[in-house]
Amino acid sequence: MTLFRKLTLGFLLTAAVAMAPEVGAANTATSLFDPHFRTLTVTLNDQLMADPVLTLGDPGSRIVFSFDEIGDDRSYLRCRLVHCNADWQPSALAEMEYVEGFNQADIEDYGFSSNTFVHYVNYHFSLPDEGLAPLVAGNYLWQVYDADDPDRVLLQARFRVSENTAFVAGSADGRTDRGFNDSLQQLSISLSPGGADIPNPYADIFVEVTRNMRPDTSRILHAPSRMQGSTIIYEHMPQLIFPAGNEYRRFETVRNNYPGMGVEETFFSDSDNMYHARLATAEPRAGRNYSFDSTQHGRFKIDEYNSTDPDLGADYIMTHFSLDMPEIPGAEIYVEGDLSLRGFSDTNRMKYLPEEGIYTLSIPLKQGSYNYQYVVVDKDARGVAGSPADQSAVEGDHFETINEYNVYVWMRTPGSRYDRLIASRTIQATP
Repeated sequence: MTLFRKLTLGFLLTAAVAMAPEVGAANTATSLFDPHFRTLTVTLNDQLMADPVLTLGDPGSRIVFSFDEIGDDRSYLRCRLVHCNADWQPSALAEMEYVEGFNQADIEDYGFSSNTFVHYVNYHFSLPDEGLAPLVAGNYLWQVYDADDPDRVLLQARFRVSENTAFVAGSADGRTDRGFNDSLQQLSISLSPGGADIPNPYADIFVEVTRNMRPDTSRILHAPSRMQGSTIIYEHMPQLIFPAGNEYRRFETVRNNYPGMGVEETFFSDSDNMYHARLATAEPRAGRNYSFDSTQHGRFKIDEYNSTDPDLGADYIMTHFSLDMPEIPGAEIYVEGDLSLRGFSDTNRMKYLPEEGIYTLSIPLKQGSYNYQYVVVDKDARGVAGSPADQSAVEGDHFETINEYNVYVWMRTPGSRYDRLIASRTIQATP
């Protein structure tokens, strides 16, 4: 092991600990299992704001994966696919039924970082690939492993494949069945079958709704509220009422020698040979008036002001978060967003400092523009897959918040062996 890898391994060891799954369930969360891997992204056609849902049979639809490996040397990596049902557990299909060709492909698109203090190798992979392509719709897990050790998964990422044979429409706003409110939003969804053959809309399909691509917010609608001709309607249902939340907080580290948006100071540390960015100390927003901000709904974009290729020219900066608020007994606070893979683990759990009265967290993050928020998880629920996180206690709830609601329509007819995704749609809330 080189001296560089020994130095960088120290600050990465706590940055890639995946949350344990429930007993008896496979861990299928988007995760980094090896501490040398960082900055995992999954996009549709390299579009930052698009939901990563591949359209089956569409040659213009591609899922693009990108990640970094800290160090000087390239690893010989391969990947494979695991087909999952709507609950993200592996389906009953054999590999030959959901993958065209052999279920493995080499990851050969890579580049070395340039003019950075933290050295890394950046990898890209696109699906469909010449030797790897999904054959059926559904949820998929993309797993990466070393060519010499296929049983040890280094990282994995979720994406979806849709038949796109039905059409989803809908709306979301602050008008709810609970009367006048200032903290909730309610959805109304309609589904037109289109080319999808739906024998029994009340038994053969179900709808999943998440907010801002957060798995812990998932709601399942097992039956529609009514039919209007051939249109299937979901409205006036308790499952379609969500806490409104608040706009995401933002910061920028596109320069390592000058504090950007939300950054109080930047400095270089000789002790770990890397730049640091100390974010302005945050305060709770619960109870405050709503303030509009155009955000990326929890996403991040890698960027470095002086680089023509930020994927290779952006450096890793130790980013320090601090939240000034009293300790919440029996609960833990996490920094949530794509920067933490939308999960809750030691990687993004804040530590409370009683002598200072603040929560703190330090994470090495690649330079760029980031969205995040502070959420609260009950200590008893930590580690339980799907356990909900509450943003209300720190961020507050405002009906005006511009949320994204992700709608997925699933079909499973009698005798079928897997859940088919037949449609998806992102609905943006309006005030």
